[in-house]
Amino acid sequence: MTRLIVVGGGIAGAGAALALHKAGFDVVVHEAHPDSAEDIGAFLTLASNGMRALAQLDASAAVTAVGFPLTSMRVLDDTGAEVAHVPLGEADTPRLRYRCLRRGDLNAALQAEVTRRGIDIRHGTRLVSVEDGPDAVTAHFADGTTATGDLLVGADGLNSTVRRLIAPDARPVHAGQYVFYGYTDAAPVAGASETITMVRGSGVAFGYAVSPDGETYWFARVCDAPLSADALADGTPARWRDLLLPLLRTDATPAADLVAATDRLMVTNATELPTGTPWCSGRSLVIGDAAHAASPATGQGASMALEDAVVLAKSLRDAPDIEAALGLHESLRRPRAERNITVSGAISRGTHTPSAPGPHGASADRAGDDELIRQLEWSTDLWRPGT
Repeated sequence: MTRLIVVGGGIAGAGAALALHKAGFDVVVHEAHPDSAEDIGAFLTLASNGMRALAQLDASAAVTAVGFPLTSMRVLDDTGAEVAHVPLGEADTPRLRYRCLRRGDLNAALQAEVTRRGIDIRHGTRLVSVEDGPDAVTAHFADGTTATGDLLVGADGLNSTVRRLIAPDARPVHAGQYVFYGYTDAAPVAGASETITMVRGSGVAFGYAVSPDGETYWFARVCDAPLSADALADGTPARWRDLLLPLLRTDATPAADLVAATDRLMVTNATELPTGTPWCSGRSLVIGDAAHAASPATGQGASMALEDAVVLAKSLRDAPDIEAALGLHESLRRPRAERNITVSGAISRGTHTPSAPGPHGASADRAGDDELIRQLEWSTDLWRPGT
């Protein structure tokens, strides 16, 4: 049985562990953070394609137990008038409905499922170096321990140590925006059940959804230079409200009132990895944000990571050897992942407006695409003669 080392226990790493285990491989996950949720603040949406990937891993129930479904999207213009109200993703199939949830809750749910299946996940093990040999790869951790396997999967996020070792010149770059996230249970406006509202403001892209418990989740994307590290470190909810509210009050939409009612608020710079970033070297590869981080404009980061997990596991299962499997995985995943980087970055920079926006502004999930469905369907064989 092939021995696999997964570095990172977040969405990509936990998803990869579930997929690789289902494919019959011996997997150990090494997570630097001492518990299940390093990033507990921001929320995200899992699109129908991400939910489809989870379904192939028999993990739908673990995720639908947290968060809430989104089955439709309405769009408001800068006057607050509704200009569209449409179904969202594969709303007619319960297990494929969009899911809105906190990132930390998703991490915890996936890691709990990893543990439930008997997969070893070791917290507090921070990778410092990798020794790549012809027959095995060895990971060295800050606590002095090591792990040796046939393949190392770097699922360690935007600031990936594995990517730095594979491609030391590859660096995340600013994607043209900074993004606010907030929660309030004192919302002055009502939200329709299972609906995300997108506001096409004159200067800010805004979106919000209301949970079954009456808590409003919202985001705001502002086109500007990146906030400095000092500003991010010293920021407070009050300071972020004071920065955002004047930009929203120029429009007659619900956005300003929602932000004014919020005391749980955070902000981050939107970043992306340049297309063409190397994904593999020897017996190491990166997946998820470590390989192809995009701005959040398409809302596809988590879903793309889960797609990676399924396709990687199937490639290793179906190809004749590891080298062929890594080539197969990259040939299938790179065009789609880099399209997402390009589309999402164009939206963030204001150079592209999609005709049918998704929850963060773009219809990038393409969950009905026949080829994607074939790639994710667990029973299909990805290896073809001449691949």
